[in-house]
Amino acid sequence: MKIIIGFCLALLLLQSCNSSPKKEKEPVKVGVEVVEEPSFFPVTDYINGQIREIQVNPIRYVTIKGHTDSSWLQVEQFNEAFSDFTHPRIDSLNLVPWFKETRFMDKTVDAFTFTYEPFGAVPDSLQLQRWDVYVDPKTEKVRRIFLVKSAGQNKTRQLTWQGGKWCKIVDIIHKTDGTSEVEKEIKISWDF
Repeated sequence: MKIIIGFCLALLLLQSCNSSPKKEKEPVKVGVEVVEEPSFFPVTDYINGQIREIQVNPIRYVTIKGHTDSSWLQVEQFNEAFSDFTHPRIDSLNLVPWFKETRFMDKTVDAFTFTYEPFGAVPDSLQLQRWDVYVDPKTEKVRRIFLVKSAGQNKTRQLTWQGGKWCKIVDIIHKTDGTSEVEKEIKISWDF
């Protein structure tokens, strides 16, 4: 009996050594389109992470009608200064019903570009019109974010966030004659 059990164990051991690792079965596609679940870049988490990494009091430049003033931005003022771009939360869960993502390698700026545009009408409460995320193809780090929001009747607000360096907020007024003008520009820099 011991010989039979020993023989069976040896046979099982040999069989397990010779067998190749199991490959996972690939899904069988039988006339069914496989739809990838959208996964937007988490812009809000990225900006909040960048804000937490600021180690100095940034300098804020405010330009109105060609006149620029500067002041130091205190840590206590961060929430107010950046709140317009951390609300509403920009992620897949909140925005998939209204926005689509387009991905491509943009050779002109040497970056992977993720563009988010609305399918159609977007609820007024969102105020988002579109945004772009530029990722460095070599380091795979976010290089820049560009975001456009509605800021009232005939007015838009744009954010350009340069990863680890600065951000710029531009308020633009759209006139009834089809022209536009910059009402105010705020640049906040923390990389001196």
